Amino acid sequence: MAEVRGLHAQGDSMTKLGNILIPVDDLDKAIALYSGALGLAVRFRDGDRFAALDGGGATVALVAAGERVTGDVTAPSYKVGDVARAVRELTGAGAEVVHEPETGPHEIRAVLRDPSGNVFVLYSSL
Repeated sequence: MAEVRGLHAQGDSMTKLGNILIPVDDLDKAIALYSGALGLAVRFRDGDRFAALDGGGATVALVAAGERVTGDVTAPSYKVGDVARAVRELTGAGAEVVHEPETGPHEIRAVLRDPSGNVFVLYSSL
């Protein structure tokens, strides 16, 4: 088996599973379900675009149409130290770029797809 020298070897490994992005059609109804019925505490809300709920170690991120960087699929997002470098390393390991790194309202982020077609996000704080 070939040695993989990627983010971890360079000291820029993923620092945490940050969010699970869940696309929703109606943010109010989604918050009522996830917070009211399931009991997840709302950390913050960004208008009708986004709500962050405490998922017990990772954030459950409810994303409305204006914030759906991964389209209509549920996707994990991983915090890294340098998004551009992580994208280079992961594409070298077989990932495909869906959206190049860009500055969003709260972070720098990029969207990738793994070799099996699963979408995921890399992000770093501004």
